[in-house]
Amino acid sequence: MVQSSTKSQSPPVETVSLDRLTDLQANVESVFQGKTRVVRYTLACLLAGGHVLLEDVPGVGKTTLALALARSMGLSFQRIQFTSDLLPSDIIGVSVYRPETGDFDFKPGPLFAGVILADEINRTTPRTQSALLEAMSEGKVSVDNVTHQLPDPFLVIATQNPLEHHGTYPLPESQLDRFLMRLSIGYPSRRIERQILLERRLAEPVHELEAALDVSEFRALQQKAARVRLDETLVDYLMEVVDKTRRDTRVRIGVSTRGALAMARVARAWALVQGRDFCIPDDLRELFVPCFAHRLALAGSAGDGDKDQAEMVMEELVSEVPTPT
Repeated sequence: MVQSSTKSQSPPVETVSLDRLTDLQANVESVFQGKTRVVRYTLACLLAGGHVLLEDVPGVGKTTLALALARSMGLSFQRIQFTSDLLPSDIIGVSVYRPETGDFDFKPGPLFAGVILADEINRTTPRTQSALLEAMSEGKVSVDNVTHQLPDPFLVIATQNPLEHHGTYPLPESQLDRFLMRLSIGYPSRRIERQILLERRLAEPVHELEAALDVSEFRALQQKAARVRLDETLVDYLMEVVDKTRRDTRVRIGVSTRGALAMARVARAWALVQGRDFCIPDDLRELFVPCFAHRLALAGSAGDGDKDQAEMVMEELVSEVPTPT
């Protein structure tokens, strides 16, 4: 049995200007300052229907980024703090028996929001981590043999602290492969940090942020991104890099077909964010590391703790493949 969901009608793709995407980016950056590239990466990921893994130290704006995206598109937002005692039903929801009717009513959990901040995802058990798999890949969850659709758009921004490993459960390759990108925000520049300190006192400006575009417009932009031209020479370039990851002796598990498909989608979305309706080689070179490095399982590695090493290997592999001209 499938529970259907209604979606608002998107305007024709041709009528939605790329200026609306620029408006969205500017709206997010009005409260998440000094990190233009991170904002563009995240927008491209959302346009491509993907999810983001933020691996960074606490306090650099991960929550602000997620909340700003949600408010800028008028989407619902939920922050889920992952802990060792969190159960799958705590995030998905449960069926409650009604004795007066003899029926079960589904009570949705916090996962039923447009933007989810899965905070410290590696602090929860593999059982709860795996509860996200169907949601992230299919946009739906199943409870008691009934399928419930999640909102559309649906974005998971998961975080983990790269420095704290006590009491954590490293994400398995199957979970990492569901994230389109792994990003790091990093500290702001001194100038931006000084500006933040001078401007922010009691209230956080992100809570006053208004929507820059509506959901139907964003869906139309997603359709426009899917129509961006990816030339066959670039597909061959992409496949050559993918093949390199599978044959290198330093890599135990290379990039999967799912990873290659994700790369093709986000390359189109990245080109749209740059204001183009076609991809160029630089689009792929820009995205290889954030899109592929976390999908590599290095030889001799026991978990996902070799972020810097994986990125270095990925950069070297890319440098060995001639760039199309």
